[in-house]
Amino acid sequence: MPKRRKVGNLLALAVLSALVQRPMHPYEIATALHAWGKDQDMEFKWGSFYTVIGNLDKHHLIEAVQSMREGRRPERTVYRITDAGRAELVDWARELVSTPMAEHPRFRAGLSVLAALHPDEATDLLRQRLDLLEGAIRRDRETLDAHLREIPRLFLVESEYDLAIRDAEAAWLRALLAELTSGSYPGLDTWRAFHETGEMPAELTELAARTSTPKAGADTTSDRRADTTG
Repeated sequence: MPKRRKVGNLLALAVLSALVQRPMHPYEIATALHAWGKDQDMEFKWGSFYTVIGNLDKHHLIEAVQSMREGRRPERTVYRITDAGRAELVDWARELVSTPMAEHPRFRAGLSVLAALHPDEATDLLRQRLDLLEGAIRRDRETLDAHLREIPRLFLVESEYDLAIRDAEAAWLRALLAELTSGSYPGLDTWRAFHETGEMPAELTELAARTSTPKAGADTTSDRRADTTG
């Protein structure tokens, strides 16, 4: 179970990691995070950037050290990380690295409704995905190899992880496609018959009825809510 953070937006984690380097004003922080590719590592909502800065300051995870003005530009406040901010950064990093959390990728959502597609179309689309994925893997590997010639591996470990995940997905897709194209995928004939006849096979109708009917005596969450609100 993840901890409830005073500032839970992952952008706050990135800001803290930037201010560990040195004090900076918000524009410098944003420039650094973009240059380091942190917007690729985490789901950022840049529209909330200054709100995150304000909340970090409010909860004493960062603090203002000076205000500066360059020419006719608006005044900029320079922030530094506090001891509490360093402790939060370390604790948050420990949690993210050590504790698996359920995530909901779009591809998984698509796979969950794969039966909505004719198996031939599904096969073509999966093959299309594999082609695109293999191209991205080649480009990303070339980019990583180039970066490794200049940047310590420690600061590229997330890119290694991305490649490993993509390699694993590509391997899984190849195996799935082999089953679909060879006809050895379990239930393929039933899946195909459903799309070609428009009739739900009896075994699937029975399965749907069996799995959607509450067991006798079962107290589901929705039932409990109905009891308390009705």
